[in-house]
Amino acid sequence: MENQAVEQCRAVYLTAEDLRVAASILYNAYHSDPLFLDALTTGEQLQYEKKLRGAIREELNELWQQEQALIGLFDNERLIGVACIATQQVPLGEARYWHWRLKMLLSTGWQSTQALMKKESQIIDNLPSKDCGILQFIAISPLEQGKGFGHKLVQAVLSWCDEQPELDGIGLFASRVFDIQLFNRHQFEKRTELMIGNVLGELLFYSSDQAG
Repeated sequence: MENQAVEQCRAVYLTAEDLRVAASILYNAYHSDPLFLDALTTGEQLQYEKKLRGAIREELNELWQQEQALIGLFDNERLIGVACIATQQVPLGEARYWHWRLKMLLSTGWQSTQALMKKESQIIDNLPSKDCGILQFIAISPLEQGKGFGHKLVQAVLSWCDEQPELDGIGLFASRVFDIQLFNRHQFEKRTELMIGNVLGELLFYSSDQAG
């Protein structure tokens, strides 16, 4: 039954009405993410959770405003997975727009905002070209994990990438072994090791040339 459910689910672009549920899914999925823990932790759990909610909310809203790819995985009408891709057609890293910096500063503080921009800059600097996207977020609702939906969502991301003639591929930073293994199964290859803040991980890259 689970395999049937995975096959029947659909991947479509998110609408504005989906963003609140998408933010909730991402918050739960990234609550223990090493990169966010390193960038946002101040020693107070409630403060960290507030910063994480703010960072996810502001990034989702910015990606939406910039018409970047926000892909939702739906089981019937229920949103169960989210993937967010940013291309370098919009300013990222140290080139972020001032209004994004201000909103992120108010939500997370100066040091955390700087850490998030530095993360993006390090990823961009190690991608093969400026015509590459970054997988900013990817997550499955906690209650739906371990059922194969993650693979379905990654496949949707790669299908989207292959349909973008101006895009050379997609990169992402991963520090947890099970995340690296998931993306390796979907033709993401290690480009280099990166130390982002205090977190050691791998820059993984999927090349559009692999399509077909």
